[in-house]
Amino acid sequence: MKTQKKTRSIRLIEVPSEVGAGTRGASLGIDAVKIAALDFRSNFFKTYRSIVIPNDNQALYGNPGNRYAKHIRSVLKMYERVGAAVRDTLRDGKFPLRISGDHSSAGGTISGIRMAYPESRLGVIWIDAHADLHSPYTTPRGNMHGMPLAASLSEDNIEEKTNDLDYETIELWELLKNVGDIAPKIEYRDVIYMTLRDKEEQETALIKQHKVRVHSTNEIRKTGITKLCREALKYLSHCDKIYISFDVDSMDPTVSRGTGRPVKGGINEREAADIILEFLQNERTCCLEFTEINPTLDSENVMAETVFEILQKVARQVELI
Repeated sequence: MKTQKKTRSIRLIEVPSEVGAGTRGASLGIDAVKIAALDFRSNFFKTYRSIVIPNDNQALYGNPGNRYAKHIRSVLKMYERVGAAVRDTLRDGKFPLRISGDHSSAGGTISGIRMAYPESRLGVIWIDAHADLHSPYTTPRGNMHGMPLAASLSEDNIEEKTNDLDYETIELWELLKNVGDIAPKIEYRDVIYMTLRDKEEQETALIKQHKVRVHSTNEIRKTGITKLCREALKYLSHCDKIYISFDVDSMDPTVSRGTGRPVKGGINEREAADIILEFLQNERTCCLEFTEINPTLDSENVMAETVFEILQKVARQVELI
């Protein structure tokens, strides 16, 4: 008697929030991907129904407050909302496939995974041009899309402190780190960077201190995607669950400039898809996020089309997990 291969159903979670970004327009990224689907005459967003997380973008019309943690109150709301949605999706036995505006909400995703699996150790594969390891104590700009990993690691980096914080910012930062009543949520040993190439000295100090694994674009190409991804999964063999966060600026600006902080030296569309698909073959991979698509910087909607093509491949792979 043949045993039927187990499949997992996808739940799309849309997070059209950009309160943590420094450049406006990322909240429109999800709609841009949907337009790309229409252009390709795809019924993707009909096949895979979405839940939409209410955003707090109206806060952008007011004073950002908290100089070194702009709109942190709104970001805290997003952490809580996203965390609850991811937690409930996992508890329902579904695979959360997140499409978000700015990368700050990734901290909420990590919170949600840990709330769903409080006894599990979580590995994080951060495919991004940037380290996102700043805290309010070290940030040069105060934009919170540069802080989700620091929040998840409960990292203040006081040793590299450059900013003096007021009491309110300190209090809100502590609340952010403790969303889900779990802190820290991940450990440095459980983080892998891929395509990282634009980081500041405070972030570099932490990466060196904790010996965080970093795979550059050149290394990915030299080693080969399949071999490198297998080595990465082996490195995370002690982790029970794995989360993939894919920032589109991991790709080279020659693919598209439709993201807030493009950086030369990234991967191409095919490499991005192959990397994600390799990791998705591992049954421990429990969540995937696409983030930082900004169609206001992309008159031809190329980035959204690129992401949608990857998204279709990803959906097919998830259903085979």
